Amino acid sequence: MFVGIVRIELHLPASGSLKDKRAVIRSLKERIRNRVQASIAEVDHQDLWQRAALGVALVTSENHHLGELLQSVRTIVESEPSATVLDWQEQRL
Repeated sequence: MFVGIVRIELHLPASGSLKDKRAVIRSLKERIRNRVQASIAEVDHQDLWQRAALGVALVTSENHHLGELLQSVRTIVESEPSATVLDWQEQRL
């Protein structure tokens, strides 16, 4: 069993309210869940308009597949025009 855990720090410069922020985060979380089958949650900065931290967890039976899934998550996050990645902390177990 191979496990991947990622903490993603995001800056959302266009968010003018928590409602704006939550719309971006909700959309991003849904895309990751649907395309990669990952568990994902907002784990920090819930009360800040332009900052978010997401936690992502993946489990697979093959190490090379884990790398592909983590790369897919990164591609999805980096393709979000409303968010900028500030930090990407990845662990493989």
